[in-house]
Amino acid sequence: MTRRTDVHPELVRPEAGAPFFSTWRVGTPERQRATVESIAATWERRPWPAAGLLGYYVYAGDDGTTLLHHAQWRSEQDYEAFVKVHRQERVDEIDVAVPGIERVRLDRYRRYRSGVRPGETRVPGCVVIVEIEFEGADPERQRAWVDAVFEALESEPDPRPGGISAHFHLSTDGTKVLNYAEWESAEAHRAAMDAPGDGVGSRTPQWERVQTYPGLKRSTVGRYTYALGLVPA
Repeated sequence: MTRRTDVHPELVRPEAGAPFFSTWRVGTPERQRATVESIAATWERRPWPAAGLLGYYVYAGDDGTTLLHHAQWRSEQDYEAFVKVHRQERVDEIDVAVPGIERVRLDRYRRYRSGVRPGETRVPGCVVIVEIEFEGADPERQRAWVDAVFEALESEPDPRPGGISAHFHLSTDGTKVLNYAEWESAEAHRAAMDAPGDGVGSRTPQWERVQTYPGLKRSTVGRYTYALGLVPA
């Protein structure tokens, strides 16, 4: 069976070999709430669809118009098997309840590095998704850029309060990096972004290297609130 959970996903669980992220554009806060409830109802009335799906999580964008979806799969093959048998009936039922959902895209990732303090127990009040896109596919550049971020973090002279963890994922097509960052609150993240510097880092050579890395095409930042967690019962 399928059950709801209020527990945030464990991003570092080793068996999650294929973490997927997707975005839906729904238009308004009211439609955000209606879509989340429709997803919950659609999934809860059905058996858990696949042993290879470890958890499915939905987050409401602070912009009031989007939903972020995070699915932890054991492998891409498990996801492909789900698509063949179970996905469409769920999509159809949700679309009947909330017509006009725009499914922007689905991106496939692999987790590369995480930064978590030993013994960290704070529950995130905000999830910040930072997406980095590069000019063309280059897996080595993906890893090198993330390594540069860790160098900047480790040398940061004025760490911003409120950050809990950061989990860097590399897209399987070699073109993007996604940082799933947990913060105490959206206010803490806003304060970090508004502090002197560019983004959450100070004006240091290490952060300048991150921000001007060769081949970096664009970056986006979105704040989200945990809205729904679904796991096998």
